Amino acid sequence: MHLGPSETTAFLEELVPQAEAPGVEVVVCPPAVSLPAAAMMLSGSQIGLGAQNVHWEGSGAFTGEVSAPMLVDLGVRWVIVGHSERRTLFAETDDTAFERARAAQGAGLEVIFCVGETLEQRDAGDTFAVLERQVGGLGALDAAHLVVAYEPVWAIGTGRTATPQQAQEAHAFLRLRMSELCGAEAAGRLRILYGGSLKPANAAELLALADVDGGLIGGASLDVSSFSAIIHAAADCAAGDTP
Repeated sequence: MHLGPSETTAFLEELVPQAEAPGVEVVVCPPAVSLPAAAMMLSGSQIGLGAQNVHWEGSGAFTGEVSAPMLVDLGVRWVIVGHSERRTLFAETDDTAFERARAAQGAGLEVIFCVGETLEQRDAGDTFAVLERQVGGLGALDAAHLVVAYEPVWAIGTGRTATPQQAQEAHAFLRLRMSELCGAEAAGRLRILYGGSLKPANAAELLALADVDGGLIGGASLDVSSFSAIIHAAADCAAGDTP
């Protein structure tokens, strides 16, 4: 819940010239009220536009919600589904997250589906069980229009970051599980993003991991210079210029 329409316009005016990097796909996901302003600013740009949430019905008596066809009408191509804040603060469940993802793909949207464990679940040794449960329905979706984002909830907004080993283990597990759900070929092409306090200082190391294909950037995306630095770290990684 950052950056209203005027702030989003100013932010993108500064970001767009810095964000187009070879080998990197960049998507920005502002609040719903800022989507029209963002769509105007991104016209003709290579940067994609995404929403932060979507309802599972196309229309109806769901006051305050936004449907997938509405997002498409605004020029949105992407949508985040099942973000940890939606799960912890707004009662999102595995089932409702899947229904949102299904509706979004049905309307032609690309889905960024978020999964991840809490600190209590990690300390209890339940990380892989939680991830397996959260991706359980994704085999019924079109893997070609799906991105999975691993969010270790304990590493979001806390300043803590999963170690490279922890991140790689979780991503490798998710790719293996997705290969069982949608086939090895589709899972090999599937992009899995890391979403736990990725920032300029650790971007190169995390993005160079074998099964980390990008980042779902939270706090660091609110500062143009930080976001741009991460984008260019990803470009260096794509070009093979990282250790």
